Amino acid sequence: MMVSAIISRVVILVFGTLYPAYASYKAVKTKNVREYVKWMMYWIVFALFTCAETFADIFLSWVPFYYEAKIVFVLWLLSPATKGSSILYRKFVHPQLTKREQKIDAYIQQASDKGYSAILTVGSKGLSYASNVVVQTALKGHGAVLDHLKKSYSMSDLSVEGSSTAVGPNVPPVIPDNEDELDNLDNRLIEEREEANRRLREGQDDVITTRDTQLRSRTSKYSHKEAPTELSAARFQLRRITRKSKSFTEGSTK
Repeated sequence: MMVSAIISRVVILVFGTLYPAYASYKAVKTKNVREYVKWMMYWIVFALFTCAETFADIFLSWVPFYYEAKIVFVLWLLSPATKGSSILYRKFVHPQLTKREQKIDAYIQQASDKGYSAILTVGSKGLSYASNVVVQTALKGHGAVLDHLKKSYSMSDLSVEGSSTAVGPNVPPVIPDNEDELDNLDNRLIEEREEANRRLREGQDDVITTRDTQLRSRTSKYSHKEAPTELSAARFQLRRITRKSKSFTEGSTK
């Protein structure tokens, strides 16, 4: 069964599709109207055969010699001796299409109109959905930023030194929902932080001044202790010079 299916598929592909396609190309190139009409009838019949084959393979593939029958049918359509495609087209396909041509055209036009409107509807729905997603994402992002700002204002931010607002140890800070009030609160906190930093710098300057004073006092004490020693050494050197000068004067006189 599997071998028959593969063989039938290869035969239909080569003799039912590739060869008629090349023959149609030759007919168009040579502008032979008779060959052109012949292969146009074949392609119409072969299209109907392909549609029927799709369903027949599902429901009739278990029938014995099913794939062999398909091979024989395709060869019968192509054979110049049998002219199967021309016979089927003139006796069955053309009369049925002529009877139902107006209905088929109406269905095609209706499907085309509905397809165009369906495309427009789907496109508009897609754009509206995309815009809603973008708006919701922006709102969620704005809410996340506000929540992050609310969480960032901890107790240490609101209870800076010199603040006039007393906040209990277990009472969370109240953050307004209005953006203007939130900006004002942010500016007030920045000013309080700058004030705290200024006071901290002043405290460091006081410490540096205190250390400088202590260092100077220690230096002055050290200088007072060392001053007598240095004065005594200077006096000793002056006495030695005076004695040497006297001895030299006395020697020269003698």
